[in-house]
Amino acid sequence: MLLRSMLETHATRFATTEADLLAKAGITDGIILPDCNLDAPWPSLKCLIRSFVTVFRLRPKVIISTGAAPGFFCLLAGRLIGARTVWIDSVANVEKLSKSGTLAKWVASEWLTQWSHVAKPDGPHHVGGVL
Repeated sequence: MLLRSMLETHATRFATTEADLLAKAGITDGIILPDCNLDAPWPSLKCLIRSFVTVFRLRPKVIISTGAAPGFFCLLAGRLIGARTVWIDSVANVEKLSKSGTLAKWVASEWLTQWSHVAKPDGPHHVGGVL
């Protein structure tokens, strides 16, 4: 949701695991994905399926994720339909990349971190922070 103002001139849809975030931002057409993490197989499978269905239905040209497993699944589905994908690792991961962030290297068109000390020459790259 933090990138919303930057995307106002584009047709956008937001997906989150927290309905309260959509309500707080005044977004009425947002998508709620099941929360999961890569250490819990069954919730992850449910989230993977829901993410793929959402991406295949909407067919976006660009997908931007600010972290976590649901965002990774959306990027993965996006690559399968030819979408450009951007991973911005979560602001919460100050010391090192998240597990999803590490995997995003293989599916993201652009692989970014919000922390300059986490960036590496071969990625993730640091071009600034969202916050």
